[in-house]
Amino acid sequence: MKILILGSGQVGSAIAQELANMPNNDVSIIDTDENALRNIGSLVDVQTVVGNGASPVLLEQVGAADTDMLLALTRSDETNLLACKMAADFFNIPNRIARVRSSDYLDYGAEDGHIPALDAFAVTDSIHPEQLVTRHLAGLLDYVRALQVLRFAGDLARLMVVQTRNGDPLNGRSIIQIGDILPENTDCQICAVYRGSRLIVPQPDTLIQEGDEVCFVGHSRQIATIMNVLFQREQSNRRIMIAGGGNVGYRLAKQLENRFDIKIVEQNTQRAEWLAEHLDNTLVLHGSATDEALLAREYIDEIDVFCAVTNDDENNIMAGLLAKNLGARRVISIINRSRYVDLLTGNQIDIVVSPHMITIGSVLAHIRRGDVAAVYPLRRGNAEVIEVVVHGDKKTSALVGRRVEQVKWPSGCHLAAVVRGEEVAMGRHHDLEFADGDHLVIFVTRRRALAEIEKLIQVKMGFFG
Repeated sequence: MKILILGSGQVGSAIAQELANMPNNDVSIIDTDENALRNIGSLVDVQTVVGNGASPVLLEQVGAADTDMLLALTRSDETNLLACKMAADFFNIPNRIARVRSSDYLDYGAEDGHIPALDAFAVTDSIHPEQLVTRHLAGLLDYVRALQVLRFAGDLARLMVVQTRNGDPLNGRSIIQIGDILPENTDCQICAVYRGSRLIVPQPDTLIQEGDEVCFVGHSRQIATIMNVLFQREQSNRRIMIAGGGNVGYRLAKQLENRFDIKIVEQNTQRAEWLAEHLDNTLVLHGSATDEALLAREYIDEIDVFCAVTNDDENNIMAGLLAKNLGARRVISIINRSRYVDLLTGNQIDIVVSPHMITIGSVLAHIRRGDVAAVYPLRRGNAEVIEVVVHGDKKTSALVGRRVEQVKWPSGCHLAAVVRGEEVAMGRHHDLEFADGDHLVIFVTRRRALAEIEKLIQVKMGFFG
């Protein structure tokens, strides 16, 4: 497949590396930053081109006429949208994916009968980083102990990542014993355990220890029950303070203000006034989230969750550390620089959210071969959880009509759950037979296994005959 990427920032570079490591991909990347291109070119075998990705002349020079996919991933919405429009009108590129941040482009025309703005730019698929981050943060706030909350099959199944603490009921129990303490008709599967940096693939006799990061999957309707049984209950998240009233801060407050007590801190006067006009049940505070006096005055020691979501990594780090030091029970900070993410994870900031990793997962779901519905990087990209949909019959599919135990799963690949209709079955049920339309949730610890999984779920040509 011939793929053209616009933008060599963190997202563009990570996607370029991912695609270049897949067989039979011809990848080119365009950017105005020569140093960034030089760096990515030294890491992987891709063609790098210096210039403006929205230039039709440059697109023609790099072979857009026979390109299969355009990934417009620059920081400029206008560049991305214009490139998609030209890719469609001038070069007939069939797949045109744009990274779009502004809500103006996302929302305009969607409800008033006009042509949606993205359709006007001939975008076939779009990636919305701020929406993805907002949804991720909202999921974390629904569960007090969760480090990650991932949704699959239209939110019928969820994968949770929770770190065990002293006093949790699952501590000292084996995997098989954990199943015994769950209520009748309630089930989950622990699909991975991280002990420090070491991955433990769970076996029936694997014992859970204090401090383990436990990844488990279950039916969404049962997650709250499972959390209450396996982990010590804590006071619910009621009082939330958001540092930063940008797009993410505003979207998060708007989504949560009818369920939680929300305070939002914004330094820009005009933006603070705008927030006060557009939020109904949120207290808007004008000031800096790193102002100790302001935080103390607003009873930071009574805040259940402090979310630092400004556009400045250093500000998010300092605000988060200060809030924690002043008594906030839980701190979540958005951090863009991957080096900072590694340094801060597991320290005073309880949860570090990387928008780039979340965005990368969304892009990967569009470019994986086969019917891949979702891709979520875990452990800073060292593992992934993917959702795939199987199609065909026993003749055209390597999965349909076969039991779990009959499938030769790639090394480093573990079936976590199978979603069929409204039902969620755990992957350990080896006698379960796959059917057309099943959604499989698969935990992947070996990156090379991804190509093997894609091959496994592909449908033979007879299916289309």
